[in-house]
Amino acid sequence: MGGIIIKTKEQIDGIRESCHLAARTLDFAAQFVQAGVDTEFIDNKIEEFILENHAIPATKGYNGFPKSSCISPNEIVCHGIPSPNMVLKDGDILNIDVTTILNGYYGDTSRMYTVGEITPLADQLIRVAQHCLHLGIRQVKPDNYFGNIGFVIGRYANANRFSVVYEFCGHGVGLDFHEEPQVDHTSRRNRGHKMKPGMIFTIEPMINEGRATTSIDRMDGWTARTIDRKLSAQFEHTVLVTQTGCEVLTDIHQEFPVT
Repeated sequence: MGGIIIKTKEQIDGIRESCHLAARTLDFAAQFVQAGVDTEFIDNKIEEFILENHAIPATKGYNGFPKSSCISPNEIVCHGIPSPNMVLKDGDILNIDVTTILNGYYGDTSRMYTVGEITPLADQLIRVAQHCLHLGIRQVKPDNYFGNIGFVIGRYANANRFSVVYEFCGHGVGLDFHEEPQVDHTSRRNRGHKMKPGMIFTIEPMINEGRATTSIDRMDGWTARTIDRKLSAQFEHTVLVTQTGCEVLTDIHQEFPVT
């Protein structure tokens, strides 16, 4: 698919429904995030929930990815492969990322979870990562530049002495898993394409405790870790540009008003 797709009302309605299911899946997964539970068990529960709701997990089989979700604890930035050997313990932080395909439409979202009591630094990192997403969402409105999303995220993260991962980005979504445009989470002001009503894309900043760079696990070809093995945190929403602002399609708790 070439260029940025402007979705029709019918497509938007279908994507919204899939996004709601993806968000409900994250709510469902929360009950299993406990010390002593392995991440493959959580992934199995996620797959069951998605299938029971007449959808399929987009990640399973995608370019060879073997599981139904990405589960990324601690220093894993993204694309963590659920495993029976990855057992959660007190003090862990983790991101769970799910993408559902419902009636042919894609919904993509992720959030952070904590196990037991976490360190003050980990708590601050999570709060900053969440606020970075909120700042990015506030930039979503017609005729604004995509670069302004990354500009406000980078400015806030750096002001809090954290770094922004630049090797992974947000993306268009809805009719396919990954569409145009690329949504960078660190950028110069007023750069890139302008947003237009009907565009749908993810904002998913990955914020690191230490250095911004990552390394990919040679054994599985997927798992991305911080280069210095310090903590990373990420939140993700799928957003729609409306005629006057935006709608956060994966927001099922009315956290963001439709503008």
